[in-house]
Amino acid sequence: MARRRNSNRRRRGRFRFLYKLLSILIICVCVIAALTLFFRVDQIVVTGGVRYSEEELAEASGVRIGANLYLLNKRDIANRMLEKLPYLQEISRIDRRPPDTLAIEVEEYGAPLAVVQGGSAWLVVGPRGKIVEQLPEEAAADYGVIQGCELLAPSVGGKMALATEYATQQTSLLSLMEALEEEGMLDQVDAIHLDDLSFIAMDYGGRFTVKLSYNADYAYKLKRLSLILEGDAIQENMTGTFDMRGEGGMDVFQQNVR
Repeated sequence: MARRRNSNRRRRGRFRFLYKLLSILIICVCVIAALTLFFRVDQIVVTGGVRYSEEELAEASGVRIGANLYLLNKRDIANRMLEKLPYLQEISRIDRRPPDTLAIEVEEYGAPLAVVQGGSAWLVVGPRGKIVEQLPEEAAADYGVIQGCELLAPSVGGKMALATEYATQQTSLLSLMEALEEEGMLDQVDAIHLDDLSFIAMDYGGRFTVKLSYNADYAYKLKRLSLILEGDAIQENMTGTFDMRGEGGMDVFQQNVR
């Protein structure tokens, strides 16, 4: 009798386990069915765009109205947008907002600069070295320029690259552009000159030339430049050259004499 009772208990235990497993499977199927049937994209909201309209950004995402909200691959969406729209720097976030909204936040490159290539083609370069557009000379007149270099095998959507012997110039140029963007100063740059292999020269604000060493701490140098320009020592009618190649904060301003 004891053996029969033990056998019945084991049999009931197996049934309970199978019942629980079946219940879990049914619940999972119901959840998947609900997600598939009810959570479908009805609107795509994109924020952060300046050069691109919300419609252009939404179309570049590749997401179609009626697609399942929870089966979308966020990485694929971001990659498609970055590939199709060169002025996008990054996709800050992609959020699912049930029951029917996909929200995308983008960040565009700040004011880009232009590089003259082969004497006629102007390549527009973002602050982190991405080539975002090719323009005729007349259309590039509103951009600050990078002079004294020629890019190797440039293509829109790719990264700018200089010859190996100009590796220091390339690294310094990209660091300077990134620091300018972070300080909100890039739109004041008229030109960056790489002609002299001993320093970078930057035309700034329509009034000044700024000399900087290669491989300098550009974030620190630009903060110092901002403080100087905001102070009382530099008057609104002044033009001249800032030599910021000195160490330990030794900067020299030489005013142009008219």
